Amino acid sequence: MNRITFFIASLAISLTLVNCKSNEEKQDFSLFTKNYFDDKNTLDPLSATQNGQNEYNDQLQFEMTDSFIKKQLEFFDKYETGLKAFDEKQLSEEEKNSFEIIKWEVAVGKKLAEQPANLMPIHQFWGTHITMGQFAGGKSGQPFKTEKDYRNFLKRMDKYCFWIDSALVYMKKGIEKGIVLPKALTIKVIPQFAEMPTANIEDNLFYSSIKLMPAAFSDEVKKDLKDKYTSVINDKLIPRYKKMASFLKNEYLPASRSTSGIGSLPFGKELYLAYVKQCTTTEMTPEEIHQLGLKEVARLNTEMEKVKNQLGFKGTLIDFFEYVRNKPELKPFKKPEEVIANFERIYSVIKPNVDKLFSLQPKTKFEIRRTEAFREKTSSAEYNQGTVDGSRPGIFYVPIPDVKEYNVFGDEDLFLHEAIPGHHFQVSLQQENTALPDFRKFNWFGAYGEGWALYTESLGKELGLYQDPYQYFGMLSNEMHRAVRLVVDTGLHSKGWTREQAIKYSMQNEAESEAGITVEIERYMAIPGQALSYKIGQLKILELRKRAQDKLGSKFDIKKFHEKVLESGAMPLALLEKKIDSWIDEK
Repeated sequence: MNRITFFIASLAISLTLVNCKSNEEKQDFSLFTKNYFDDKNTLDPLSATQNGQNEYNDQLQFEMTDSFIKKQLEFFDKYETGLKAFDEKQLSEEEKNSFEIIKWEVAVGKKLAEQPANLMPIHQFWGTHITMGQFAGGKSGQPFKTEKDYRNFLKRMDKYCFWIDSALVYMKKGIEKGIVLPKALTIKVIPQFAEMPTANIEDNLFYSSIKLMPAAFSDEVKKDLKDKYTSVINDKLIPRYKKMASFLKNEYLPASRSTSGIGSLPFGKELYLAYVKQCTTTEMTPEEIHQLGLKEVARLNTEMEKVKNQLGFKGTLIDFFEYVRNKPELKPFKKPEEVIANFERIYSVIKPNVDKLFSLQPKTKFEIRRTEAFREKTSSAEYNQGTVDGSRPGIFYVPIPDVKEYNVFGDEDLFLHEAIPGHHFQVSLQQENTALPDFRKFNWFGAYGEGWALYTESLGKELGLYQDPYQYFGMLSNEMHRAVRLVVDTGLHSKGWTREQAIKYSMQNEAESEAGITVEIERYMAIPGQALSYKIGQLKILELRKRAQDKLGSKFDIKKFHEKVLESGAMPLALLEKKIDSWIDEK
């Protein structure tokens, strides 16, 4: 073999070894992401069920306990160390995204797990007791098709009884340390427990699935399930609901704090910084966000003045808000079914126009439903994702606590946000993307997901909506709602604002009713930082769209831009910006 031949042969062997190592590393990274997803599901089995991972349907974690927090920290340490085994340069583009996402989640999750917020395991807006109630209804995330499904929920329900016991223990510790909910929130939680027990077992929410049992079940199985569900509900669940309601009313409410934001707690300011980072995926400070909010509120006030003048209204903008809140023509419904029918009408209007803006569209089915009665009074409209296998559609939930007071002026905008092309498009496309590892299919970053949904509200005219100036005003009002959030959320949690201050500021800048605004302010009090994600994400997507239009000029394609934003699913905003910049450079 001459020297040239030897060199070529050696090079070929070297390249083969490099490729083998690269392929092995990629295979290992694929296994690494699978293990990451499995471990995340073990730590959060309720979300796993919601996402269609049915092997976790009988499980429940006691997330407030010290032992659970220890498990969380061990999980973060494990994957923080595990990432160091991989050379990021050797990974594909999507694998690099996965690497960065895990790295980000671990760092932020670790910071949050170190804070003692576990002493406040219950609030009125979401959490284990809310999710279990939704699942119990038999038409949500928990499947009830087979005998095994019913026995899975029976096991989960049994564990939930002990979860309530644990929540009581840790809330009592919270009382001792002064780490408790604000009084206004405790007042809203009490009915969620006090109103659940019923004299008739068949009226109990947790008995709902029994009334939906498939006809194919044998009489023996039906009787056994009825007896077991009845026993758990009567002997374990109802006594604990009564005990929790009594505790909340007689012990927890008197001990609840008079302050509104978490900044008043000993660890509150540091915890809020962690929430801000988690929810915005940026390095922005609360003060920077507060000032941005004030700027956006001023801009939107100017736009709303234009609509007010277009409609010929004489008076101040605050007067116009009051006029819109109470205008009889904007409260046309007499039955809840009419509200749902109006959303169906909106859906029919945009259907023919969606193709103009989106080449990438989901296959997952979609439904509009009224929010369940047990949580309707304290809920806002929301979207719950469907499953890729088609067993459950994506669901747009609409609360209608008082149909006669239901104001229609923001409904077109609301549909775009919660349904199409907002959350339903984004979440469904992410879940359907076979190129993503499983942990990415079911992942969530509020700044991306809520930012996308808020961005889609601006597409209304292109989709055939906002022909009525009141509906366009509704779009501006909802965007103002998200701008106001930047001000009031940071005000509550970093500036010491009271609940009443936040309500007053919102009333001065929004057309929502006082009752609706109060629910929202109490939501921000319960879930610090979450409300910041919408506007921060929307502004970033708008910034990226303008950048692409300016640089690409006539080559800019709105369908392609939307495809690029959506195709890789939820990610931190810095990662999305990097992705869009790379696409612009390629073009």
